[in-house]
Amino acid sequence: MLRVFVAEVKPSVREVMEDIMVDTANLLAEQVAGELTALPAGGHLQDGRFAQQVRHYASRPIDAKIWGLSKRSLDFSVYVTDARGRVVFDSRQGTALGQDFSKWNDVARTLRGEYGARATREVYLDDRTSVMYVAAPVMQDGRIIGVLTLAKPLVTVQKFIERAERKILISGLWLLGLSLAVGVAVTAWLVWSVRRLRHYAQHVQARRPTMPVPRLSGELGDLARAVDAMRERLDDREHLERVVRALTHELKSPLAAIRGAAELLQDELPAADRRLFATQVSEQTERLRTLVDRMLELSKLEGQRALANAAPVTLDACVERALADRQAPLARHRLQVAWGAREALQVHGDAELLSVAVSNLLQNAIDFAPQGSVLELAVRHDGTEALVEVRDHGPGAADYALPHLTEPFYSTVKPDGAKGSGLGLAIVHQIMELHGGRLSLQPAHPGLCARLSLPLRSSA
Repeated sequence: MLRVFVAEVKPSVREVMEDIMVDTANLLAEQVAGELTALPAGGHLQDGRFAQQVRHYASRPIDAKIWGLSKRSLDFSVYVTDARGRVVFDSRQGTALGQDFSKWNDVARTLRGEYGARATREVYLDDRTSVMYVAAPVMQDGRIIGVLTLAKPLVTVQKFIERAERKILISGLWLLGLSLAVGVAVTAWLVWSVRRLRHYAQHVQARRPTMPVPRLSGELGDLARAVDAMRERLDDREHLERVVRALTHELKSPLAAIRGAAELLQDELPAADRRLFATQVSEQTERLRTLVDRMLELSKLEGQRALANAAPVTLDACVERALADRQAPLARHRLQVAWGAREALQVHGDAELLSVAVSNLLQNAIDFAPQGSVLELAVRHDGTEALVEVRDHGPGAADYALPHLTEPFYSTVKPDGAKGSGLGLAIVHQIMELHGGRLSLQPAHPGLCARLSLPLRSSA
């Protein structure tokens, strides 16, 4: 494209110059018409008034600034021929005076009534020595009596051509560099965006911890959001299948116990046995109700993407509320509560959900704590995190079980031989995710220490 632009500069300048020379040649043809009409046969115009005017023109001093370039010479030369093509005037010191120019293209075509022009090189193989000739007919009463030819060396406009070519080249190189920079930037952005999308897809495929969907613009952003929506639907479906399987498994035990007790109650039984089986039915029914209630609570939490009612929450107030809800089981197990560090810390979250989380931790500790033992509580800060710790002095949990305790329906056998729903710690884990915190379970020897870690809002 640059070559095309540069190649068009020289012809364009020549075309403009030729247009101006046509006007000038016709103007001069009118000036010389009177003298050429009166010229005797074999005469010339070398000493006439027209010749003097041309010589005065050539000797005029000039210093014109044309768009930053200096013009210090007048470059037109003129020759005039009669009707036969013989030169009767030559401004170049009469060097061509009397010569026959009737076969030159400019003179021959003009004498035939056509437009005559030519470009001739003084050195055949050097285009820089080209001279442009433009002719105009000298008329008398509608007939051609001669030809006036105006000549101008092309080298006189070469500096204008070179400047234009240089400007086009520099501008073209800048445009090329800018286009290259834009192309590189767009390519880099596309590669970066596609890599982010690929990285996200690989995480989803490998079932690694969920990473946020890449924030991209345009069609790639739409694709990223579509992939995320597809991932959520697949996760929801897989989660639903897993929960249904686990729930079905958990329902088998109480339903079997209820069915067995119901079958036995149909027979004639002593009053003590009847009361025993009736109590068993009641306990298993309560277990089913608790299981269903907690399952509904967990499903509701898993359906939330963010907290609906977030506000500043004081953590020790949540712990006090949870302790008040668990007074009956605490008294039944004769457990004492011992406070360690107790700081007035605030976090940003849902007070009701945080109370539920602490209450579930307390219930889990009560279920595994020995009769008459102590539950240790603490509310403290660690750097930019607020911590709530609940420790019991029970049997604790095996190392292999610790990573699975927050999974739905995963539970260990309590000291009394019973088995929990396996949903309490799963609910706590889900509440922590909604708050941007985490639940960690650590062996305490003896017992287990459950810790809630939340981003600290402020401390008093």
